Amino acid sequence: MRDKLEHIKNRYHEILESLADPDIFRDQERYKRLTRDQKNLEPIIHATDEYEKLLDHIHDDEQILRENDSELKQLVREELDDLLEKKVALENHLKMLLIPKDPNDERNTILEIRSGTGGEEAALFAADLYRMYRRYAERQGWDVEVLASSELGIGGIKEISLLISGENVYSRLKYESGVHRVQRVPVTESSGRIHTSAATVAVLPEMDDVDVEIDEKDIRIDTYRATGHGGQHVNKTDSAIRITHFPTGIVVTCQDESSQHKNKEKALKILYSRIYSALAEERQKTIAETRKSQVSTGDRSAKIRTYNFPQGRVTDHRINYTTHNLSDIMDGNLDELIDQLTLAHNVEKLKTL
Repeated sequence: MRDKLEHIKNRYHEILESLADPDIFRDQERYKRLTRDQKNLEPIIHATDEYEKLLDHIHDDEQILRENDSELKQLVREELDDLLEKKVALENHLKMLLIPKDPNDERNTILEIRSGTGGEEAALFAADLYRMYRRYAERQGWDVEVLASSELGIGGIKEISLLISGENVYSRLKYESGVHRVQRVPVTESSGRIHTSAATVAVLPEMDDVDVEIDEKDIRIDTYRATGHGGQHVNKTDSAIRITHFPTGIVVTCQDESSQHKNKEKALKILYSRIYSALAEERQKTIAETRKSQVSTGDRSAKIRTYNFPQGRVTDHRINYTTHNLSDIMDGNLDELIDQLTLAHNVEKLKTL
């Protein structure tokens, strides 16, 4: 760990020297990248400075213990015990800071919700999840834009794609990918029987043509007449867009806007992110063959969480964590679950340091 800390200190000083060069402002992209790196390294630098001062203090106390003054030795021995406890705590803190950051953590996020097994009740649950994530975004001060949606007349959602923008969106939402299961009495159920339904959530870091290269020969763009809600103008023009990416088989449709151009722009935004995530998922599968991670971020077929309304509980199956704050969670208070998932992920990462 000492070698890693020394390397980080050298890198930090290199960044400071580069930022002190007046010519740096001529390259705004490099300037932004360096200031971001400086900000990310500062917590490690501060903790490292504190750690090195602590080690010096421990060294001085150990030197005193080698002397013959018995009265002073007793005082120093008591202080040394406290310092050694602080050393262990600070080392653990540094290990957490040294965990490699996901390069996508600071990106905006495309969050997709689709109703699964359970018919109308699954569509109603998908709508509940949409409101839950929207409320969470509001609490975080994030912006939410609907990119594409398909609603059902009963108030349910067949599928919806959202662009969530703000600070550290992906880092907070990335563990939400997977199958979310609900157990409750549907509003359409007259006999009072509990049904089990499901909805699928996909969390994708926002990408664009700079991050993902798409050959024009590999895609087909079709236009067609939009259906459903949207007013007469939407329904009377060929404004809807369908984009097919042949190498991956990914198909994206968008018809929410009356403008064909806007629908194409939104569809491409979704396509870039889906392609990137599909490639990342393949890489994750390769890594998983070597070492299985406790918290998965990419497997959307795995049941990750159950919302049990009769018992008022939510259970995340990946970390065997249960809370009985279901009503608060459905109202967008997700920090309890997200913090536990982040902690479990970091504990796993620590094993590789």
